[in-house]
Amino acid sequence: MRNPPTLLSLAIDSAVINFCRISDLSFVPEHILLELFVRTLKAGKLNEKILKLFIATGKEEILSVIESLNIQHILVPVLPTLIIKDDEVDIVIGALQSDLTSFMEAWRPMFSRFHLIIVKDPDLKEELKVPGGFNLNLYTKSDMDKVVDSSSSTISFSGYSCRYFGYLMSRKKYIISIDDDCIPAKDSKGELIDAVAQHITNLTTPATPFFFNTLYDPFSEGTDFVRGYPFSLRSGVECGLSCGLWLNLADYDAPTQALKPSARNSRYVDAVLTVPARTMLPLSGINIAFNNELVGPTLLPAFRLAKEGKFRWETVEDIWTGMCAKVVCDHLRLGVKSGLPYVWRQERGNAVESLKKEWEGVQLMEEVVPFFQSVRLSEAAVTAEDCIAEIAASVKEQLGRSNPMFARAAENMVEWIKLWKQVRSL
Repeated sequence: MRNPPTLLSLAIDSAVINFCRISDLSFVPEHILLELFVRTLKAGKLNEKILKLFIATGKEEILSVIESLNIQHILVPVLPTLIIKDDEVDIVIGALQSDLTSFMEAWRPMFSRFHLIIVKDPDLKEELKVPGGFNLNLYTKSDMDKVVDSSSSTISFSGYSCRYFGYLMSRKKYIISIDDDCIPAKDSKGELIDAVAQHITNLTTPATPFFFNTLYDPFSEGTDFVRGYPFSLRSGVECGLSCGLWLNLADYDAPTQALKPSARNSRYVDAVLTVPARTMLPLSGINIAFNNELVGPTLLPAFRLAKEGKFRWETVEDIWTGMCAKVVCDHLRLGVKSGLPYVWRQERGNAVESLKKEWEGVQLMEEVVPFFQSVRLSEAAVTAEDCIAEIAASVKEQLGRSNPMFARAAENMVEWIKLWKQVRSL
């Protein structure tokens, strides 16, 4: 049996990860300083800024080691550690309206450096209008028919589900998805929020699902781990899913919005938090990002209402998807974050009319949530695909007998995994 790490060892590991917050090392004892320097080298974290911190201590042993290794001052500027390559990101847009001009122009400052995947709702008859100057691929119903046999498949890419076809076709490490009824929001200082940059920050900094930090995300600027937070958990885990929020039209259900027709969300909260393990959340695909390599197959079109419509209030598919993703992230020890970034969500749909279509989904959630809270996956499930297959089997066995919609959802989940593997084998 391996001996557990010492508190000192854990503290040094934490320091290596959080060097961006350290401005002085002179108080650190020399023997600890040497160990910290060695681990910094091994982790590949030594840059000009950190090197200057070690030199500024004036400790003879440290200066001797630096000299013996012939470490020179780095002549290039120190760049932020969260810089990623442009070709690692796809921005997916599901087009439910024919003219995307105003939407695209509003997002041009954030979208222009990345590759876009635009997926036209297969039920949209009008010609799609997209302004020039973007690097993009446009997918339509004919492209879907080439990939999915519509005569035999139960999977639908109609309406908001068209975005899932973009997820299916992407090969990038990170996917950011923003609905076409959203524009960039402004923060409390009146400055435009770069939702793309914030999502990337969320996904590329650790998450902390196994112990809640009362100052929210300890890896955000201006915060840290609070007193009592176990050092053994401070390195965190990889973040699989980033759930952004929105201003103006809040994501209430149809009953709530019908009762509060004038309710709007105007409160900007400058915070990100990790959703605790074993806690479900009602994901909305309006403004999300995820690590495609880790959890891509969990973002899937599976659960559809019998009278599902074209407006946000008339769908619960993304809520089902979010609970699938959360169960998978918990099992694979990955994190899910919620909070920043915000977008500004435009008006669309009528809550009273939508209530007639969504009510069935509101009722079904009373069964769905307890089910996902109780799901436990086997040790044999080591990939997202394995996890979805096991969840589908449980859905079929435990929920499918009571309602045919659950049985169809289980079938769609199995078919999605087959399709996901098939597309990636090409």
